[in-house]
Amino acid sequence: MRRKTTLCLVAAATTAALAVSTGYGAAAPPPETPASAQDDQRAYVYRVHDGAHAADSKLAGFDLIEDREGDDLFVLGDAGTAADLRAAGLRATVEQRLRPAPGESPKRSGQAPRLTPKVAEETYYGGYRTVNAQYAHLDQVASDHSGLATVFDVGDSWRKANGRSNGYDIKAICLTKKQSGDCQLNPDSAKPRFLVQAQVHARELSTGEMAYRWIDYLTDGYGTDPTATEILDTREIWVVPIGNPDGVDMVQQGFMGGPSGQQWHRKNADHSHSNGCSEGSYGGEGIDLNRNNGSHWGGASTSSNPCSKVYKGPSADSETETQVLHALYRDLFPDTRSTGDNAPADPGTQGMFVTLHSYSNMVLFPWGFNSSVDAGNDAALRTMAQDMAALAGGWQYGQPGEILYNASGTHDDWAYDDLGVPSFTWEIGPSGGSCGGFHPSYSCQDTFWNQVRPMLVYAAEHAEDPYGGGTTPPPSECSATNGTDVAIPDNGPAVTSSIEITGCADNASATSTVEVHVEHTWRGDLTVDLVAPDGSVYPLKNASGGDSADDIHETYAVDLSGEAANGTWSLRIQDTARYDTGTLDTWTLSL
Repeated sequence: MRRKTTLCLVAAATTAALAVSTGYGAAAPPPETPASAQDDQRAYVYRVHDGAHAADSKLAGFDLIEDREGDDLFVLGDAGTAADLRAAGLRATVEQRLRPAPGESPKRSGQAPRLTPKVAEETYYGGYRTVNAQYAHLDQVASDHSGLATVFDVGDSWRKANGRSNGYDIKAICLTKKQSGDCQLNPDSAKPRFLVQAQVHARELSTGEMAYRWIDYLTDGYGTDPTATEILDTREIWVVPIGNPDGVDMVQQGFMGGPSGQQWHRKNADHSHSNGCSEGSYGGEGIDLNRNNGSHWGGASTSSNPCSKVYKGPSADSETETQVLHALYRDLFPDTRSTGDNAPADPGTQGMFVTLHSYSNMVLFPWGFNSSVDAGNDAALRTMAQDMAALAGGWQYGQPGEILYNASGTHDDWAYDDLGVPSFTWEIGPSGGSCGGFHPSYSCQDTFWNQVRPMLVYAAEHAEDPYGGGTTPPPSECSATNGTDVAIPDNGPAVTSSIEITGCADNASATSTVEVHVEHTWRGDLTVDLVAPDGSVYPLKNASGGDSADDIHETYAVDLSGEAANGTWSLRIQDTARYDTGTLDTWTLSL
């Protein structure tokens, strides 16, 4: 997938709030009314030229975004960050200036006393669930599917553990067709286990939504969906939908009438190591939980500055949330690996761990602290990562320093280091376009889910014998996504975008779907067709001059049972009238 031409940390729903947006390779012009660094409340994105070759010491302390273009890295900050980058000896230009998303009516802060069905409907920023809504959802699932689901209170957030207001429990759910001895907090499980963890970085909204949908896919599909049924019959699936509830509480308050700078909050809420840090795109209170883990703690991409977004904490494993999650890992997975960076885990190791982050459509695996060091199970980890990336429609994969930047003290490094369980970080969402960034429009989640679901299924399937290695290609679902932008000319010839399907048995399904996302200023001008490998044309949308609305965000159901699944499928779009243009952003074919 080629890099898109605009880095977008705020989605289409808030595009009007963008002060300046520029393409890669050009510095943004100064604002019309210059503001002092102290008064400017906007978030700034800086391109750090040749940042991939900069010393780790120069990059330390900056909030490196999960994005890279060639050898250029990107930093999130405020107006004053430009001076800090210069002082560090880095050459940087402004890529984008972003205003906060508009606020909503305030909702409660802190854990609800009763997690009722009404609480389960709490949302913010267009549909994202609050912490309480996520927890009420867990209780609803356990009530509706008592033979499949068990909820655990595995510990407390920093606020709750320290007697502060607005704290939370940290909750997990175990999903399996329950038999005697299942869903116990000890590592001697009869079934292989797969743990998914989300929203450790509070501002990464899509990750909690993916965890929510994974839970529903398995429990609602049990008994009707063969894949979901097989997984729950043969595996224990564990999910921590919110790994940093205090931090997520701060983010949701930033969207709901609280300080807007909290929309960018990344860390937990532990402010005991600072004298007061201003909340915003550059910094804030708390410890970065994904830099606090004791595996190679304090190395690359960490800071000793308590106000930095990547503050590592006063010591390794210092944070309440870190300790709670480590205890859960140890309760779920036996230790199968000896010490030493190059020591492999036992080839008979079972289990799988995935921690969800955003963004840039990447699959990462240990070691993160230094890409020049290979893990003892590098070959198997790399093959599985390649498989996962292919299932998502062509994501990048590799050690963090190979395709992004080195990072120390991360959860996946710790889990592999301490226990030997295969561990991955998935960076969900593109780096640009209307669905890019930390705060994409909620409407983008359908696209993300179609990419992430087959990866989750693959990880669950491979939990039984992960170091037996993956297979390439491994499609467990006949689904793929093409996220390369295609310009649609005004009143011009049709344009196409293709997806190659391989490894699927027999014909496509009678309930196949085509999910289409197009940015266009008059969608009624557009015709949309699906073209099968044999040339057969399936009309999805006809032109309708009276439909003046913007954009297409639609999933079309198509009976493709007469078509062989394998081959090259094309989406064909044509603008049939004058004065409006657009772009095909992404499309997903599920056969």
